[in-house]
Amino acid sequence: MAATKKIGTHSGKFHCDEAFACYMLKQLPEFKDHQIVRSRDEKVLSECDIVVDVGGVFDHSTRRYDHHQKEFQETMSTLGLLPFNTRLSSAGLIYAHYGKQLIANYLNVPVDDKLVSLFYHRLYSVYVEQVDAVDNGISAYEGLPKYHTSGGISGRVGHLNPHWNEKDVDADERFGKAMNLVGEDFMEILRYLYQVWWPAREIVEKAIESRKETDSSGRVIVLPSNGGVPWKEHFFDLEDELNLSSSNITYIVFGEGNDWRVQAIPNSRLSSFDNRQPLPRTWRGLRDDCLSNESGIKGGVFVHLTGFIGGNRSKEGAIAMATKAIQLGSQDPEMTETEVKKMKLEEQPTTVQA
Repeated sequence: MAATKKIGTHSGKFHCDEAFACYMLKQLPEFKDHQIVRSRDEKVLSECDIVVDVGGVFDHSTRRYDHHQKEFQETMSTLGLLPFNTRLSSAGLIYAHYGKQLIANYLNVPVDDKLVSLFYHRLYSVYVEQVDAVDNGISAYEGLPKYHTSGGISGRVGHLNPHWNEKDVDADERFGKAMNLVGEDFMEILRYLYQVWWPAREIVEKAIESRKETDSSGRVIVLPSNGGVPWKEHFFDLEDELNLSSSNITYIVFGEGNDWRVQAIPNSRLSSFDNRQPLPRTWRGLRDDCLSNESGIKGGVFVHLTGFIGGNRSKEGAIAMATKAIQLGSQDPEMTETEVKKMKLEEQPTTVQA
């Protein structure tokens, strides 16, 4: 009978990075039947086919993926893979070398497919990097936090460790739960990218291409009536790719039924309230009939106090708000210093969406 092949990692308290690393390996045909062995005994580890997060060695050729040694300073950038400079954990190392194959297998495409490279980059930026950073003690902010957080996925994995007042706990069983927790979290994002995020790109691209059918200025784009399309990053990617920065696209209209929105295009993909042209000052803070009377457009619902977004009961009404806002834009006075400060206060950091 052939000897059981093994994935080795350390015993004792477990962390998100090695649980995630082991999960990723187990998704690959090459390692799916491997037994996971948790030990710090060098003799035991030497009998493993691949070792993560223990052993003091990083050597891809011998399948050793530890990052705790003093001389280790590898990042996705130093490995020549992606433009990220966060020091890698064992999760990052496994993702660096096996992530593309995992993604290709899920998508059922060759590893050199365009989508594999795109998702490989995005999954690192929105998920894997945080695991690397937390494991290496790299804070996401400077100074004291303004509020307590649960610690994200790394904190949730940490809570699965046997506690001081728990008796007869199987630590290896808990490690298996940790693997599944972080793995399912990761795979859910991959599923979202493939089934939701990427299909939205075609919708945004068509909206950009047909924008002059909505308004001859080409400054308004309209998404079809399927609310919730993740448009922002696709918009900025396409604007760069199609060299549209000089087109001055200003508003996007989206919604469905009797619930439509007109939103000012942000100044960057990381902005929400800081935008290219707020809706007119005289509309801001108004609702319903007051807004309709002031704007001269039926079906008004609201305009946010900062002017970054407004609502109308019909698609036609929302488009009319956008086109009239463009006409009034040159007459609209600049925002006051107080309004700018208010906008900045409301521009709070948000969780990165896929």
